[in-house]
Amino acid sequence: MKITIPLSALFLLFTANVFSQTLADLKLKAKEIPKGYAANDGQICVTPQACNFYTDIETYSNIVGTVKSKQIQSFKNRADSGSIMYFEFDHVFKGDRFLQGLLWGKDGQPTDEHPEEYLVKGKFLIIWSFHPDSPIKEKSEAKIEAILNKI
Repeated sequence: MKITIPLSALFLLFTANVFSQTLADLKLKAKEIPKGYAANDGQICVTPQACNFYTDIETYSNIVGTVKSKQIQSFKNRADSGSIMYFEFDHVFKGDRFLQGLLWGKDGQPTDEHPEEYLVKGKFLIIWSFHPDSPIKEKSEAKIEAILNKI
């Protein structure tokens, strides 16, 4: 007796992983952390706005949507420190304009004083609270964009 699997079932099996990304998949693993950096508990934000957004996300839920889960990674080395904040929303993130104003004020883009950057892809929001030339931020951005561009 020969067992056959419909082609549509195989397609669903292989594509399920692409659409089932989790925050854990996006986080930097120990082997991906650049030399000289150490993981740090808690929040280390360049400016308080990013950490306040992470801490009080429920306050903004009527503007940005309801958070399904959130996680943070913080890192330090002698010359650099900061946090990466990961959010997964119940639905597509809808607070782009609000977040720009919160993080950057009237400038509407990162500045030396407010260098945070973020990426939105569907239900995912990632905020990097590091200075622009941060090696750990660059490593994280490359990983996250590679993963989320598959969606």
